[in-house]
Amino acid sequence: MTSRKKILWALTFFKDGRAAKWSENVFCQEADTGIFPIPTWGDFEQQFRLHFFPVNAEVDAINTLEGTSYHQGGRTVDDYLDNFQTLVSDAGYTDPQTLVVKFRRGLKLGIQNQIATMPYGRPTDTDPDAWYRAARRIDQVRLANKVFQSMSRSTPSRPAKTVSVRPSPMSVVRLPPASPLPVTPKPPPPTLSMGVPMDVDATRKTRSLPP
Repeated sequence: MTSRKKILWALTFFKDGRAAKWSENVFCQEADTGIFPIPTWGDFEQQFRLHFFPVNAEVDAINTLEGTSYHQGGRTVDDYLDNFQTLVSDAGYTDPQTLVVKFRRGLKLGIQNQIATMPYGRPTDTDPDAWYRAARRIDQVRLANKVFQSMSRSTPSRPAKTVSVRPSPMSVVRLPPASPLPVTPKPPPPTLSMGVPMDVDATRKTRSLPP
């Protein structure tokens, strides 16, 4: 791969801020002169350092770590850690205890306290990597819980519907009209037989005669 192709490939990553403006300026110079302004990869490295490296990166990093501008603030632990490791590298800090002190001081107070008061498995104050892992783990749990709470608020649980069960109406069975019962005629009242007229006087007379 030629130096020009390597430089063009590197410039594809210059998409934001000052880097994007510098990349645009390189192509503008080529358009104006017809000559690519960075002939070799070594020239590219030199110009990159000139534009993006501070004159004294070590002093700037040390001054930053002595202040509070590097603190986590509203960032995630991952973002804070990336910036912190760049600063301590530029500052030339290698002492483990110094790294822990600086890292712990910049953490959010809640995360710092959780690590410092862990009942077991607490990282020692001379193990910066253990502090980095613990801080990232706590922050990931915090972010997951935050997402869960936001979802719970956006979709409140609805009370279960009460289904009222109405008894089915009783079916009315309609019977056919009853046919009238036959009327049996009443028998006529019995007629008293008057019998054969008797001679009452004759009977009396007979009973009064002596035998």
